[in-house]
Amino acid sequence: MSSPLLSRRHFLAGSAVSVAAVSTRASNDSATAASAPSQRVVLALIGAGGRGSNHSAGMSRLPGVEFKYVCDIWKDRGDGIMKDLARVQKRAPQRISDMRVALDDREVDAVVIATPEHWHALATVMACQAGKDVYVEKNPCNAIWEGRKMIEAARKYGRIVQVGFQNRSGPYAASARDYIASGKLGRIVHVKVYNMLDGSRWEPVPDGPAPAGLDWDAWLGPAPKVPYNAGRHMNWLPWWDYKGGTLADDASHQIDLTRMVLGDPGHPRSVLCTGGNYAFQSKREVPEFQCITYDYGDFSMTCESGNATPYLRKFPSEVRYGDKWPHWPTSATRVEIYGTKAMMYLGRHGCGWQVVVEGGRVIDQDKGYFPDKWHQPNFIDCIRSRQAPNAEIAKVHPSACLVHLANISYRVGQKQLFFDPVHERFTNNSSANALLKPAYRKGYRIPESV
Repeated sequence: MSSPLLSRRHFLAGSAVSVAAVSTRASNDSATAASAPSQRVVLALIGAGGRGSNHSAGMSRLPGVEFKYVCDIWKDRGDGIMKDLARVQKRAPQRISDMRVALDDREVDAVVIATPEHWHALATVMACQAGKDVYVEKNPCNAIWEGRKMIEAARKYGRIVQVGFQNRSGPYAASARDYIASGKLGRIVHVKVYNMLDGSRWEPVPDGPAPAGLDWDAWLGPAPKVPYNAGRHMNWLPWWDYKGGTLADDASHQIDLTRMVLGDPGHPRSVLCTGGNYAFQSKREVPEFQCITYDYGDFSMTCESGNATPYLRKFPSEVRYGDKWPHWPTSATRVEIYGTKAMMYLGRHGCGWQVVVEGGRVIDQDKGYFPDKWHQPNFIDCIRSRQAPNAEIAKVHPSACLVHLANISYRVGQKQLFFDPVHERFTNNSSANALLKPAYRKGYRIPESV
């Protein structure tokens, strides 16, 4: 995935000016977008990488939906998307490099943001201010403060903001939630979230010239200015400035699904994250392995996340799209929910769930299917109906925060942190509070008042 271009000459003059201009448009455009024709929905794709391709392919085939723009700051990236859309739509999309072209277009109802995480919040806020609804990929933000500003922007401008936590649209997730709420598992006392993936040693690469057609300054956006580095550009997971590592990239799905089936509990009382570069002893910033404990008061939750266990695997296609169940003990992304009566194995992305008792006997189950088939239409339906989507930003903000809470705990010395859920601040560590909000680059800042 790549990110949208913001013209340096205009945007680096200061985001306060740019945001003010967009806000003026929003006051005029919000009502227009909110009352758009009941059938036709015009979209713009921002970020033409792999996940952007998935969304353009899926949404463009829904009745009455078309993509007018494909936006990416890397010249010619997204050619495959452009060709596919030209085949399935009545009119071919336009290729742009500045997302503000789409934000300025009154015909555009919504944007699909599939950029690296450090761009998610700013792009979402700008889209809301421009009167556009938003589908933003997970993890929806790169800091706790950013998530709160996304919520404020959605509320202020009356926007639909759906997050790419697609499990929330899967029928298997709803049935798991209902099963747990019925009390059939008994009282929930502990939850284990796994994200134990394959991996290899991370090696730094030297700085060098940016590839032809890439605006590196725009790719960095809110992040600190650094020379072009292919390691940062092509694999931003190990860098705090762009993402929260594997925890944000993969474990966020399991974490959000877990919160949903547990009835969406709020923030935990405390978090403790330990870990390190145990497997390959690399020098990457985000550790190779993390072990996290969250205290919710009446139950505990742990999450193990890393990239060094090739004998554990994500759910294969025959599980995600078929009727086959996984071998749970070697499933890399499983969740185990422990009740006083029984235990539930829970799987993301279409796996489903099974309830087991002594001896491993399965007493209840519900098989799933990969949930994009429900999640993408849910976003389009909500653009038309103005109803809250399944993964509405305020609903899933606490899920994103679980990633950030863990990473902050690790970054301040692997210390237990106590969290004030009302003010979203730590009560026992000033260094941790300093990491709640990124140090944005001039010209790419989200204002305090969105």
